[in-house]
Amino acid sequence: MSVQTPPTLMQLARKALLRNEALAISTLEKLPTELFPGLFKDAFHGRHARVVKAMVEAWPFPCLPVGTLMKSPNLETFLALLDGIDTYLDRRFHPRREQLQVLDLRQVRYDFWRIWTGREGGEGAAEIMEEKQVVKVLPRYTLRRRLKVIVELCLWPNMREEQACFLQWAQQRKDSLQLLCTKMKIKVMPACTIKALLNFQPQHIEELDLYLVYDMSTLECFVPCLGQMRSLHKLSLTFIVQNTLRFGNRTTDTEEECARTLISQFSKFNCLQHLFLIGVYFLRNRMEQLLRCLTTPLETLTTTGFHLSQRDLDYFPLCHSLCQLKHLDMSGVALLTLSLMPLRVLLENVADTLQSLDLRRCWMKDSHLTVLIPALSQCSQLTKLNLYDNDFSMPILKDLLHHTANLRKLSVEQYPVPLQCYDESGYIFVERFSHICRELMDILRARRRQPKGISFATYTCRKCTARCVYDLEPRLCLCWP
Repeated sequence: MSVQTPPTLMQLARKALLRNEALAISTLEKLPTELFPGLFKDAFHGRHARVVKAMVEAWPFPCLPVGTLMKSPNLETFLALLDGIDTYLDRRFHPRREQLQVLDLRQVRYDFWRIWTGREGGEGAAEIMEEKQVVKVLPRYTLRRRLKVIVELCLWPNMREEQACFLQWAQQRKDSLQLLCTKMKIKVMPACTIKALLNFQPQHIEELDLYLVYDMSTLECFVPCLGQMRSLHKLSLTFIVQNTLRFGNRTTDTEEECARTLISQFSKFNCLQHLFLIGVYFLRNRMEQLLRCLTTPLETLTTTGFHLSQRDLDYFPLCHSLCQLKHLDMSGVALLTLSLMPLRVLLENVADTLQSLDLRRCWMKDSHLTVLIPALSQCSQLTKLNLYDNDFSMPILKDLLHHTANLRKLSVEQYPVPLQCYDESGYIFVERFSHICRELMDILRARRRQPKGISFATYTCRKCTARCVYDLEPRLCLCWP
């Protein structure tokens, strides 16, 4: 039976204070600085709204990293926090120990709370005091204070209530705030609405996730802002097409112009490392133009949900920005009619850096995999490989496993079951499925490599939409007894 650690004297003192909110508020002026973080954390988690408001008004540190405490936010407590900021900003006189300059609403790990509340002062207090001295203290008297607010925003029609309240508050307070958004997710919202919600400063955005459902007007309106995002490290652009006929080769004049404008922005990204292009069909035949604009090497490239042309693929091994790739995802890209020699050369170029490769649902056959096997066998850093939903025979899968058996870092391997496991109607032969997959596993064991996260899977079942999977033992879809 485990023994529960008894609370410390500091924790008991904070608990006693919060039982009498009026007393807690009245003692804030004389409360030692080192007790503020622990008391605030307890008050915020305990939903003591009045205490939270009063503590914000009297906050003695340059930064209030409250975002990390908001994993399960309470609207009343959050509004009390904003009320406290309002009072702080409107006050004409600020006591010397009030130093709040930054409100950090990001839900990220923050050492501030761990140091103060985890060690209950001592060594942690010295670290924080040293950190505090680096920040320039604001003057005691000021007529107008501008508070730096750091946020991560997810903008979509059904956004959380506390985020909607924050955006309304930020709009009303825009003259008193410097709003810095480091991560932004935008889902199915007109650009005019986005700009109306925010005092928009795109130069501070480090990660952008833009999700649109065939909304070319919003993309047209938003694209010029991309070039101002000079700090952008990660860009994810998802463009969902409702009319599947739009996946043809023809594009409208609007799409042509939008593609040109979008591509022209990439030369302005000085920090871009991760690029995700999902369903952006109007970039077909334009990937060379886009990749030529990149000024930094990419670590991640995802091109899924739209067709690449042979011209697009031919440029991949020639692009200097792809020479240090760690993650390549081309799932869902139809490679059936394309020559894969350029992809083979790209894999050879990044053999010393590539860590994950996803080629699911690429309509590949034996001839395609034959081209790629020599390059795959050289990818010494590869940890994840996904080839699900391609049509490979037993001999070619055996050949692949023989060539990759020496890749010791592979921890996740996902292969399609050989074609020999299906009947003429596409249904699985259960006994043959188990026997063949066991035989494939034995190839790795014979080469002294113990399979870790290896699996062989069928296509998804037409009836139950599950798969039959073999990973050390067979697991059949729901249609089988």
